[in-house]
Amino acid sequence: MPIPQKTPKVALITGASSGIGLLATLTLARNGYTVIATMRDLARATHLREKAEAEGLADRIDLHALDVTDSAQVTEAANYVKATHGRLDVLVNNAGYALAGFSEETTLAELRHQFETNFFGAVQTTTAMLPLMRAQTRQTGGAKILMISSISGLTAFPLLGSYNASKFALEGWSEALSMELRSLGIHVSLVEPGAFDTDIWSRNATITSATQSPGSPNYKRSQAFLAQIGNGKMSKADPQQIADLILRIAQSPNPKLRYLIGKDARSAKLLRTLLPMRLFQSILLKASGIDS
Repeated sequence: MPIPQKTPKVALITGASSGIGLLATLTLARNGYTVIATMRDLARATHLREKAEAEGLADRIDLHALDVTDSAQVTEAANYVKATHGRLDVLVNNAGYALAGFSEETTLAELRHQFETNFFGAVQTTTAMLPLMRAQTRQTGGAKILMISSISGLTAFPLLGSYNASKFALEGWSEALSMELRSLGIHVSLVEPGAFDTDIWSRNATITSATQSPGSPNYKRSQAFLAQIGNGKMSKADPQQIADLILRIAQSPNPKLRYLIGKDARSAKLLRTLLPMRLFQSILLKASGIDS
């Protein structure tokens, strides 16, 4: 009699075209998961396709278009997962971007779009997938929701007020959600990276329109901040570390709520705890280049 084959676990990752999402997709696929890799534009999947084919992982990766700010697409994606795969063991809410600029000059439209992607996108994707995940726990005994947050969700940084706010909101919502789902066997975890070598500060960075305007009273300080971003000091750590952490959380029978990752993230949290707030903020201001 042939040995029955174990059904592979299914994971869905948003923002999988590059950076953490791409690496997490490949890492989970290497470890036996079927991964639904989603992104706004499938034309940006070329690099992921090439990597998957080179490693013989193409049959484990299901590419699917998904803009997390589009409610209709989110609903369609949830229906697709149920109809095509019939289960969802791991949801990784990774889609997001960083909006940089002085808070006083950030328009409400810019701020709202930051929240639509980083916060509401994660919220509506999670709530759309939860009915299937609730059913999944009755069959296999557990499911995982991973929110890719940031050290910026724990402490604020100058010129990142909009990004900070979206991540602070995600932290609070996820913490409440974790308590609400615990008895159902669904675990919620927040991954809180510091600065890693991804394109969040290059191709995926967005600068407010006023920050780039020579007419802004903050223009000189804005240019100093952008020079700090461009010098590479903010993006040194290997993002594969985050992908490996995502795998460990996915495989853990009882994951924690929060996972801080990166030397700079741990240092920032420690200094915020130990130092007087004025001194801590002075350190951040100096690092940002806008204190002159």
